Amino acid sequence: MKLVQVHGMVNHLNEFLEACCMSGEFDPEPAAQYMSASLGYAALNEENPYPAIQARIEALAKAVGMELPEGEGVHNPAPDAETRAYLDALDKQFDSLRDERDALLSQKQMCEDASDQYSHFLTLKANVDELASCTHVKVRFGFLPLPGYNKLMSTYADDPYILFVPCTQEKAGYWGVYLTPRSKAQETDGIFSMLFFEPLHVPGAAGTPAEIVEHFKENLEVLQKSLDDVNGRIRTLWEQNAEKVDQLYNTIRYLSAAFALRHFAAAKGQHFFFVGWVPATSIEDVTARAQAVPSIKLTVDDPGNAGLHTPPTKLKNSWWSRPFEFFVEMYGLPSYGETDITTFVAITFTVLFGIMFGDVGQGAVLAIVSFLLWKFQKNPLFHLMIPCGISSCIFGFVFGSVFGFENALDPLYHALGMAGKPVDIMESINSILLVAVYIGVVLVLASMVLNIYSFGKRGQWGNALFDTSGVVGIFTYTAGVSLCSAFMGGRVWLPGTLAVVLLVVGLVLLLLQGVLIPMFNGESWKPAEGWGNYLMQSVFELIESVLSYLSNTISFLRVGAFVIVHASMMMVVFALAGTPANLVVVVLGNVVVICLEALLSGIQGIRLEFYEMFSRCYVGGGRKYEALDIRKKPHKAS
Repeated sequence: MKLVQVHGMVNHLNEFLEACCMSGEFDPEPAAQYMSASLGYAALNEENPYPAIQARIEALAKAVGMELPEGEGVHNPAPDAETRAYLDALDKQFDSLRDERDALLSQKQMCEDASDQYSHFLTLKANVDELASCTHVKVRFGFLPLPGYNKLMSTYADDPYILFVPCTQEKAGYWGVYLTPRSKAQETDGIFSMLFFEPLHVPGAAGTPAEIVEHFKENLEVLQKSLDDVNGRIRTLWEQNAEKVDQLYNTIRYLSAAFALRHFAAAKGQHFFFVGWVPATSIEDVTARAQAVPSIKLTVDDPGNAGLHTPPTKLKNSWWSRPFEFFVEMYGLPSYGETDITTFVAITFTVLFGIMFGDVGQGAVLAIVSFLLWKFQKNPLFHLMIPCGISSCIFGFVFGSVFGFENALDPLYHALGMAGKPVDIMESINSILLVAVYIGVVLVLASMVLNIYSFGKRGQWGNALFDTSGVVGIFTYTAGVSLCSAFMGGRVWLPGTLAVVLLVVGLVLLLLQGVLIPMFNGESWKPAEGWGNYLMQSVFELIESVLSYLSNTISFLRVGAFVIVHASMMMVVFALAGTPANLVVVVLGNVVVICLEALLSGIQGIRLEFYEMFSRCYVGGGRKYEALDIRKKPHKAS
């Protein structure tokens, strides 16, 4: 990454921005932060005139229910008075069509609502207009709940002034009509109110409810034809103008993005100052394009000359490890100059997941489902689960499991000249747990080696040698593991005497690391608070380091534990399925195990990465390289 500083005349600022900052190669920073305020330079405070036009076009597309065609931002002349007049005229045409459509939609909604209301009373044979015009009888349409209806029938059945005509019965009650003399209307309304009658206002219409509903259906057909006609005219008008609107929209996008970059510049009078970061691989191209702009003077510096300003980080990984950048970014991007551990994460997480979730059939299902979900949703989490599913298939062959059927692969093993599957989980529990610890030892050592490389890359040789996860840490940890393994009756990695010597020397050097690291780095090494306080603090830090060695290693027991848990869960599934196995239970059990175990294995894998490995070789805290790339497609209007 290179720090690029640009000087030039303000009237050529746009030319520079368009030449160098629009194609994803220039990550700008506020230029005012890179210069003294006493020089009189200040950030440009200008109103961008283009977003309003862009929003206007997007609103137009949304209002007519159309999508703006996807395309790249293009550099065309800025919109003039003729362009605005064109948009005004187009808006006016669409407004007229939208008003016509809105009026039809309002009528359609009214007809649909009225039809729905009258459909509750289809069995009523009386004309609604005649009922409404009765001089001495009051009529109310509505819904009477079942408890209210029962009470009406038991309490008011003999009342000569109350007549309820049920029309449609539902589970909760009856849609119907009650009639009462107008002289008794207030009293009757009170009775039905106590019965929780819900009145329904029906619009005025002539004929029986069945005739009215039929009439509304005919109206709806006419209205729908009118709506189709209006929508057709809207589509035609849009298609006639789509090419010009598309060109205008992408021009506005380009000009708006270019103008927004002006806010990063600092200006004084007719001069501007602009600062940003450019990848080293692109610096020659950017420099050539900048020098082609009149009045531009450009200087290129290494990140070390940026003072307190931190260069951004741009991850660059191969296609197979790129999905695992998701985990690295979740923890925190590497600071500039720090080793990118994405490849390390891709390998270790995939292997650990496969071990914990080892099943040929379930792994294949996980890989296929993850692939489909990633294709449709483009979620990086689904993307990285594809290799994890494949890893599960591979370790499934080791464990001899296919959807929990432990003997399904026996013919394959026999054909290969093997007596049976390589690992029988339930008969190798102690061995699996021991192997899990050894895996932890190997990965902790690998993390330390990566940490040494990272320190060496930055020239921090004191840290590389004497850090808890440095060279001294490796010897101390290896000696401790060898002694513990010998004590437990396991493999002896180093001769006992050598292991003791390495352990003692390593612990002493770790105790003095606070002095040795700055000494080798060429910094002040004398304790600021005196030797007594230093030694006391170092003792506690050493104890913490030793405990972390132990906890980090033992934590990998969870890998073996989940291998056993996975096999045990499938045993439970087959126990529930009975003999012969109930296929439905087996399928449902596999679905549950796939979902649950994939989640748990993923969580445990992330935990091992973050706490047991990242803590030894990775700091993070970097910021993402973000350069404007106008070639990216815009968002659709929504």
